[in-house]
Amino acid sequence: MALLREPLLLLSRSGVVKKLVSTMPVSAGIVKSYVPGETTATAVEATRGLVDDDLKVTLDFLGEDTLDVEHADATVAAYVELLRELSSQGLSRSAEVSVKLSAIGQALQDVGHKTALENARTICRAARNAGTTVTLDMEDHTTTDSTLTILRELRKDFPETGAVLQAYLHRTEADCRALAYEGSRVRLCKGAYNEPEEVAYQSRIDVDRSYVRCLKVLLAGQGYPMIASHDPRIVEIASSLASRFGRAQGSYEFQMLYGIRPDEQRRLARAGETVRVYIPYGQEWYGYLMRRLAERPQNLSFFLKSLISKS
Repeated sequence: MALLREPLLLLSRSGVVKKLVSTMPVSAGIVKSYVPGETTATAVEATRGLVDDDLKVTLDFLGEDTLDVEHADATVAAYVELLRELSSQGLSRSAEVSVKLSAIGQALQDVGHKTALENARTICRAARNAGTTVTLDMEDHTTTDSTLTILRELRKDFPETGAVLQAYLHRTEADCRALAYEGSRVRLCKGAYNEPEEVAYQSRIDVDRSYVRCLKVLLAGQGYPMIASHDPRIVEIASSLASRFGRAQGSYEFQMLYGIRPDEQRRLARAGETVRVYIPYGQEWYGYLMRRLAERPQNLSFFLKSLISKS
């Protein structure tokens, strides 16, 4: 599958292929299963449907690696609009937003850190006014230190701001220990980027073992762990560890992507667990989807298996 990486990246920049994917009946239906739409209205509609099923939501306005100030400003404006609409629809208690710092200016030359921090502050302020929170998504390993520095700055004024840590990085267990304090919200995921072996575990079993070690740190700590995994084994282990560490339901949550294992999402919610669904939306859905498939072979394998299960 590694041979498919470059072709997938090339396809991610093809407007012709995007049009075909979004208009052919079969593929259009598949895309909508994972990305509900391009507009605020479609994102809010999808949110309402999930909230009606007793699920929580986090929304990601798609876009990353922004090298244009105007584009970053437009992304901030989209989040502010979304948060305003969630509040007006009475959904903000159940829905928060996830923000990639590279989408709001982190990669801008010379001024990236300052721009991303100020833009993140604007979104955090809008989220607080709406009665909800922000979680900073984590991207490739070269941005980890910058993202955690911005997190620390934001938490001075917005201590409710969530963090994301990726279990496949060698450093993450230590980062979990640093962030497992009272009031700290931490989403733990396995990681989606194609990282070198110098910084990241390469085999599935090593990533899984790291995930469990990190999960133990977070569940034993004083923070609020957000367990982001679709892996049935990880979900089962997490439930067992939560019980071992005396964690009451509601003192942690499970997170899964929109369209992935929806029956399991509802089963966990019916069992009393807090379950949050990650909804990506926006016009950049096509590049997002293709890049995720290209970044790690496991992504493509998982995506294809999911399609088979839906057919």
